[in-house]
Amino acid sequence: MPELPEVETVKEVLKSKLIQLEVQDILIHYDKMIKTGSRTTFKNQLIGQKFVDVKRRGKYLIFELTDYYLLSHLRMEGKFFYGADTSIRDKHVHVEFLLCNGLTLKYEDVRKFGTFHLYDKKVPLESTSSFSVLGPEPWESAFNVDQVMSFLKGKKMPIKSMLLSQKVVAGLGNIYVDEVLFAANVHPLRKSGELTRDEIKKVIHHTRDILSRAIVFKGTTIRTFSTQHGANGEFQQFLQVHTKKDEPCPKCDALIIKTKVGGRGTYFCLACQPL
Repeated sequence: MPELPEVETVKEVLKSKLIQLEVQDILIHYDKMIKTGSRTTFKNQLIGQKFVDVKRRGKYLIFELTDYYLLSHLRMEGKFFYGADTSIRDKHVHVEFLLCNGLTLKYEDVRKFGTFHLYDKKVPLESTSSFSVLGPEPWESAFNVDQVMSFLKGKKMPIKSMLLSQKVVAGLGNIYVDEVLFAANVHPLRKSGELTRDEIKKVIHHTRDILSRAIVFKGTTIRTFSTQHGANGEFQQFLQVHTKKDEPCPKCDALIIKTKVGGRGTYFCLACQPL
């Protein structure tokens, strides 16, 4: 699943291509991806709009248009491709934006889990159902020890599940939560409310550090992620525990364990991350 570093990478690529281009038509091949309004309304509102900016919030791409914000969540395997319209549609391409320069922005999603949400720019994005549940961005001042301690107080949910919920901080997914908790020496099944102040400090520090480094290397390629130009991320070569089952821990040489937390494959070192 594309997480914050991967979405940031896609954002930067699309921003370099789309600004000031006008949407001339939209082809929708899978209506269920459109989550706000009908297919017809979605098309009518977007045709004639220009791309003003491309931003990111958590794992969402934000296409700022003349009058609207178009949010896209890539979910498990969503990808955007920008280029010439070959007129031959791959069966996994579900939405196509035909642009004024004769090129096309295509959304491909093998598993069809991706979503599009369209909001009038008069509506504050943070008040929408998409964003109202999101915690702060990792580098915002609101992501601090006091705020996190207050939020986690008394909560019994495993810390891994809590970080995945997006309510503590926006943008972390399965890969980076494993890496953050390993770096912070916190067991993924620890009850959220039991984390000490020092442990929370470490989680915050390593969240920022690991995500920053992953952005530099354009994310992590595991299975299918790539940018719309096919450029693969390279951060997978720096992963410490994720996908490393039965390999020696880089800190202590004990074998990395794989288990499931909240249905998600989870990798950790029991010696370095005791329960």
